[in-house]
Amino acid sequence: MAENKVHLDTTNVLIIGCGIAGATAALRLAEDPDRKILVITRDPDPHESNSKYAQGGIIGRGHDDNADLLVKDILAAGAGASSPKAARILAEEGPDLLRDVLINKAHIQFDSEPDGEPEYGREAAHSRRRILHVGDGTGQAIVNGLVETMKATPNITILPNMTAVDLITFPHHSKDPLRTYDPLVCHGAFAFDRKARTVHRYLADMTILATGGIGRIYRNTSNPAGARGDGLAMAHRAGARIVNAEYVQFHPTTLVAPGADGFLISEAVRGEGGILLTPDGRAFMADYSPQWKDLAPRDVVARAIHQEMETHGYHYVLLDIATHMDADAIRERFPNIYSTCLKAGIDITKEPIPVVPAAHYFCGGVLVDEWGRTNIKNLYAVGEISCTGLHGANRLASTSLLEGLVWGDRAARDIARELKECGSECSPAREEVPQWDESNLFEDADSALIQGDMQTIQNIMWHYVGLDRSEERLSRAIRELRHLWNEIETFYRTTRLSDGLIGLRNSVEVALIIAQAALHNRQSRGCHYRKDAVQVEGDRLI
Repeated sequence: MAENKVHLDTTNVLIIGCGIAGATAALRLAEDPDRKILVITRDPDPHESNSKYAQGGIIGRGHDDNADLLVKDILAAGAGASSPKAARILAEEGPDLLRDVLINKAHIQFDSEPDGEPEYGREAAHSRRRILHVGDGTGQAIVNGLVETMKATPNITILPNMTAVDLITFPHHSKDPLRTYDPLVCHGAFAFDRKARTVHRYLADMTILATGGIGRIYRNTSNPAGARGDGLAMAHRAGARIVNAEYVQFHPTTLVAPGADGFLISEAVRGEGGILLTPDGRAFMADYSPQWKDLAPRDVVARAIHQEMETHGYHYVLLDIATHMDADAIRERFPNIYSTCLKAGIDITKEPIPVVPAAHYFCGGVLVDEWGRTNIKNLYAVGEISCTGLHGANRLASTSLLEGLVWGDRAARDIARELKECGSECSPAREEVPQWDESNLFEDADSALIQGDMQTIQNIMWHYVGLDRSEERLSRAIRELRHLWNEIETFYRTTRLSDGLIGLRNSVEVALIIAQAALHNRQSRGCHYRKDAVQVEGDRLI
């Protein structure tokens, strides 16, 4: 396996991103040794992705569990907007794939009971214990296993430090004017080499977007630095259909502590008995969800915390696991959370954790079918960037890793079929696609301008397109974002590329997509809460 040693100009399959969805697709496609797979990722470390930060776990099949029960829970959490077909695919195919890909191929060792049987945890809105985990670092363990397996696979090449700039699509990038009358088709992508500061053209028979989420466009987020909507913006510019963009899920509990702000405190903490308290010690979740209390769906919990903070002027609320779980059990079940909090001066075995909500998961995305296909020929989307319909208006906890696994596998299987049918006809003639040209650009991007504009986007989204929305707030957000979009687009067109500039351009575009979708949807549903709208049936806000 070559890692950032060569720049391949052509490949059978280009995968942008290497979290669980991208990695699963790569490994499945690589089963044919004659097939070349190129995986690019913007971070210097290919282990870095949204998947890495999934603490709670991944859905398995519990002892008293079945596919019908999981489908029921997914549809209930989705507030009436989840696709029953997608839920059924996940529930029926997920457990077998988890065993075949993660356990047998990537050698992930999930936590087990003393008798060797799997140890299943329970999380919010799940009717059964069905969550497989590796302590509280499940995502990291899965990504480590998948990346190492990819590195050991000869026909997979991983190129880190490569920021995707734009998809190569016909007719847009074709030199032939007669291509104007052809359907949209994707032939790869342009990518920026962050070390060499040059742009490379990667032509591919098939392209998979697996770029993760959008959390970094908000001031408070649990997401890593690369989660700024790059793939969503590229797909939108290329003409892909985007749906459910208003449904941004806010995680109810991220740490508030110097040097560790935004660190995720897994829902599994509440699943194991953790109780939310006001700073003066009052339990409040029964006031918002009498049935589920602290195990309510995360949109309900996040808004409840937000309302308590706004109403009483709290800067945070408290999450208490110390009085509900033995200290040794806490350290064993949540080693990462324990050590991170301890470094911040908080011993979670003795005291509650200060937490606030933060942007966490994007339930919408590029619309795909049951095989991960977009409306652009030869372009697939998997993982958080995609919208399979599974999450509807509100994602059920721990479904995201399994969705990435299932649709990464499905996209790969469909691509394998397509490649057999089309053969060399999938590939564009190299002379039809121009190389990237920056010959007339001499100014480097001003990092102060990029940082200032990015902070403006994050503040607009947090205050106007956050947990609590209204027509007035959303309209103002759109006005300000449109003005900023014009400024940034001019900046982009006249300045040499940098990773920060690419991210800024994508962030403002994604922010506009979300704000416009939120304004258009006048009903409150799931994690899209309009305080000026009548709530619809299925929304759990009380």
